[in-house]
Amino acid sequence: MTVLAPPFTLETATKKVRVAEDGWNSRDPERVSLVYTPDSRWRNRAEFVTGRAEIVAFLSRKWAKELDYRLIKEIWAHSDNRIAVRFAYEWHDDSGNWFRSYGNENWEFDAQGLMQRRYACINDLPIKQSERKFHWPLGRRPDDHPGLSELGL
Repeated sequence: MTVLAPPFTLETATKKVRVAEDGWNSRDPERVSLVYTPDSRWRNRAEFVTGRAEIVAFLSRKWAKELDYRLIKEIWAHSDNRIAVRFAYEWHDDSGNWFRSYGNENWEFDAQGLMQRRYACINDLPIKQSERKFHWPLGRRPDDHPGLSELGL
């Protein structure tokens, strides 16, 4: 596996975003935590997370609540060691209420390509099940499934 490390080009930054999307769609907190530095710092909504152990705990809580989670990320901008993305994901709670969550993330990477900072702003929109747009089996989004721009999101 090729490590995607800074400085980023548009091509490597775009690949880094897809790798992140694939990891999060695995819904495997341990796997996801390994792309962050051991002392990575996050702000996710109003929650502050530091280090891999807290990342695993956070993601475990998240995916226990956000059921049938499916995510699409899209690059917004990049620089030497930073990438900005926009994203949307669909999920439902344990009562069957569906949501589409929209957000933006700012990422900063160390020289080895591990994420050392992640700042996320997210808003939840209640939707009807019939309004869902993310239709693929749980796991990695198929290459032929439309992205955010193609879906008009």
